[in-house]
Amino acid sequence: EVQLQASGGGLVQSGGSLRLSCAASGFIFSDYAIGWFRQAPGKEREGVSCISSIPGSTYYTDSVKGRFTVSRDNAKNTVFLQMDNLKPEDTAVYYCATRRFICLDTMRDDDYTYWGQGTLVTVSS
Repeated sequence: EVQLQASGGGLVQSGGSLRLSCAASGFIFSDYAIGWFRQAPGKEREGVSCISSIPGSTYYTDSVKGRFTVSRDNAKNTVFLQMDNLKPEDTAVYYCATRRFICLDTMRDDDYTYWGQGTLVTVSS
């Protein structure tokens, strides 16, 4: 059974940092890309970042470039999203999701097969 477990959310002040984790099981982790999405209250879900199965292949949406860093540890079947210099507009439920091999710049929900349950990030001003 494929499972994705996102964790690490919480309440942080503007300018602070959080590190999200996405622990995976039930599939050959090293063959899959992992994407991070977020959904703010009243807004559509948007793609934030992605890391491919190919080393060094990552994607970031423009609003988080230079502040967020995605990485993976294939030995631990885990992907991390380091979020620095957080802003109130980063407040959202963050989800991880998986698709085969590579990330796509489009970051469409439909391109991802399995999803985790989400973790809430709240950034206060």
